[in-house]
Amino acid sequence: MNQGLQQLNWIWHGQTISAVTCPPQNGRPDQGAVLLLHGFGASWRHWRHSIAALSAAGLRVYAMDLLGFGGSAKPRSQLPGEPASSGSVSYGFDLWAEQVVDFSDSVIGPGPLQLVGNSIGGVVALNAARLLQKQGRPPLQVVLIDCAQRALDSKRLGELPLLQRWSRPLLMATVRQRWLIGGLFKLLARPQVVRQVLAQAYPSGNNVDQELLDLLLEPSRDPGAQESFRGFVNLFNDRLAPELLAGLNLPVRMLWGEADPWEPVAEARRWANIYPCIRELVVLPGLGHCPQDEAPDQVNPILLRWLTPTAAPGPNPQTQP
Repeated sequence: MNQGLQQLNWIWHGQTISAVTCPPQNGRPDQGAVLLLHGFGASWRHWRHSIAALSAAGLRVYAMDLLGFGGSAKPRSQLPGEPASSGSVSYGFDLWAEQVVDFSDSVIGPGPLQLVGNSIGGVVALNAARLLQKQGRPPLQVVLIDCAQRALDSKRLGELPLLQRWSRPLLMATVRQRWLIGGLFKLLARPQVVRQVLAQAYPSGNNVDQELLDLLLEPSRDPGAQESFRGFVNLFNDRLAPELLAGLNLPVRMLWGEADPWEPVAEARRWANIYPCIRELVVLPGLGHCPQDEAPDQVNPILLRWLTPTAAPGPNPQTQP
């Protein structure tokens, strides 16, 4: 565990949330708070190579596990059309954004806040920024790292091949079934499968170690892990990053692994050319979906440049190929 890292005990809507904080290190003055949000299947531990670097620069760092992931509670999923049951939740980007806003209110407290999200954590960060902006207290900025593009959302159905469009009702009906999802989850949550996925996500192979395998596999053994997985794979009509970007009046910066196998960098470049809120896009050749973990030596200096108060507002949009 990083020096200065403190485990937080936070109960949200009756659910235990796993979170940590790391205050500014080495006597550095407090330069404001930054909240790190992980991607699908991960946890706050996916920022293992970034927390110390950010706190050493004077930032007050927070990171937490979204409900249903990591060490946070994993309550029963409730899908649209299903009867409500005690303790069940409707997993989705509104739920997680509300979690971020409430965490900001009750744990982080007043003052400047910056949000950093990887993969689905990027969509959560954008949606939380939307809520905070609506309340008149927007974050200083949002940093997206390989933000999830959610190609299977029903609002993007017209972009899919004809066969996938025709088969969509069958797919949606199938993944609602708990018996099927349970079997699929057990199949995917095996070390050999996770290693195969990591070989795609980390094309350089850097930092694919036992610690990474553990932080991904350990939560899958928790009671309720199959339920949160069921909730996520049934998100066919939820928030999309472009819709959120279109409504933001605050700086957004994007960092992208050019070899990301799931979130094409071409779409990130399109966003940078369309949405005025995007101030900068930096593309990292040879890196995949989680560059903050795959190549922290490249990513941390960029995050430090962006997250320090002098760099946060940013002058003009700039896209790096």
